[in-house]
Amino acid sequence: MCKADNLYRTGGCTVPKNLDFALLLEIYGRMLTDKQRDVMEFYYWDDLSLGEISQNAGITRQAVRDSIKRSEQLLEDFENKLGLAEKIIKCRANCSLISRYAQSIKHEKQFNIENIDKINELASETGDLF
Repeated sequence: MCKADNLYRTGGCTVPKNLDFALLLEIYGRMLTDKQRDVMEFYYWDDLSLGEISQNAGITRQAVRDSIKRSEQLLEDFENKLGLAEKIIKCRANCSLISRYAQSIKHEKQFNIENIDKINELASETGDLF
């Protein structure tokens, strides 16, 4: 299973480490305070430095860093409890596989029941995620 602490590892999940908090922010960002979310969006989405964020927000660099660290911990806690990022990653992977199997069926000259079975299995697995 792929929880927030290993989203970027290669053993099953496909989100690179530098994107894990951006994904968690996209999913759980509304659960943060407005100020926490603003700081995280500046840092992860706008790629601003701590100094740039501190100037924009009117707080010290240390306060920005502390806010980011606290928010990262909250996002990890949300993911560990709810597991939505893991499910989204799995859904995306399954959709990609379904598409690949469908394309192979479309281009085959002979009907391949195995690919139909794989599509049904993936669709069922994906539907069971939520």
